Amino acid sequence: MLYQAERHEPLDAIPWVAAQAQAWIRHIVADTEAHAEPAHDWPLHPRDVEPGDDPTKAKPALYHGTAGVIWALHHLQDLGAARLARSHLGGLDDLLARNRAWLGDQAHAERAAYLMGDLPIELLAFGEHPTPERALRLAELIRGNLDHPARELMWGSPGTLLAAAFLHERTGDDRWAGLFRMTAERLRAQLIWSDEHQCHHWTQDLYGRNYSFLDGVHGFVATASVLIRGRHLLSDATWGAWQACIVNTVTRTAQHEAGQVNWRPMLIDPPGKTQPLLMQFCHGAPGFVICLGDLPGQQLDPLLCAAGEAIWAAGPLKKGANLCHGTGGNGYAFLKLYRRTGDPLWLGRARAFAMHAIQQSARDEAAYGQLQYSLWTGDPGLACYLWNCMRGEALFPTLDCFYPALPGSSHSRP
Repeated sequence: MLYQAERHEPLDAIPWVAAQAQAWIRHIVADTEAHAEPAHDWPLHPRDVEPGDDPTKAKPALYHGTAGVIWALHHLQDLGAARLARSHLGGLDDLLARNRAWLGDQAHAERAAYLMGDLPIELLAFGEHPTPERALRLAELIRGNLDHPARELMWGSPGTLLAAAFLHERTGDDRWAGLFRMTAERLRAQLIWSDEHQCHHWTQDLYGRNYSFLDGVHGFVATASVLIRGRHLLSDATWGAWQACIVNTVTRTAQHEAGQVNWRPMLIDPPGKTQPLLMQFCHGAPGFVICLGDLPGQQLDPLLCAAGEAIWAAGPLKKGANLCHGTGGNGYAFLKLYRRTGDPLWLGRARAFAMHAIQQSARDEAAYGQLQYSLWTGDPGLACYLWNCMRGEALFPTLDCFYPALPGSSHSRP
């Protein structure tokens, strides 16, 4: 089987009602603003507490903490999905200090991490006040992360590659284009060829171990998504080589069953272990569809549509409505397929997952006595998904967008 059925639950057959989606967005935004704490943090949700955490202390990071909540609230306002009671962009320098304290002994080594480090907070601050000093700090973070051993989106140079792309789109400054090309070239040199699988991949040194992830946070396709986004900054020949590499690896690692497709988390099995097939953004087909949704050409369309069928067959995730490993993240794959193919089937499926996700969010709020105030793992990310379902858009938060799109740009909203 291409997924573990016990990780999923039956889809609630609830008709799509745009007004209900809009109402839940407003509830998430109003409740999130109401629960901002004096230090401009939000209460940590039990689901975001990890071993060694102090459950009374908020996390500052973009992925599952304060920076992500701030980004989501202002992103929703920029989209026209919500009107904030006040700005939450004050105190970003203090947030930087708290993030460094949270990273502890790793604060210097991991300062450029896109989902966990200083980098996204500096990006937020630059968006508000684009000073030469902040631009210099951002350039130093990107350049200093070229040889990070993770080689993945959360901690490594693919995350700083994405930051360079966002900064170039924001400013048009050639400095960011140059850093994008420099980082892409370093990643090309770090590719490894697998004779067994006849494809390229990267390895990731993470948390004291070495991996060969393929998936949508730590893996090959997450990096591919950034290269796809910034392909206009590369020469035609360079992009052509990247596209051939991406198509080959994705095709050779796909696992097929009864007209459906999924991918295992890693290219190479850990010693003595068989990898479970998962069906969520961070491990499995949803991340592949989302990360490859803007790849030019139609070579991968049969695989991506077959992956969409597998996501639909698996149904919503029991872990909740979130983006990283929940129903909202899986639903974004349907939005990508709708934007890619124009087939309204996929929009209908995205909206079906959205209505189910609203019910999951409401049930969890009742069970825990609070919403989950985080971007990738909680309700602000769900609010972004609901708005995309209303609009028929497919902008995955902080992967497809960071700053408001400029008029006439390739990523501007209709």
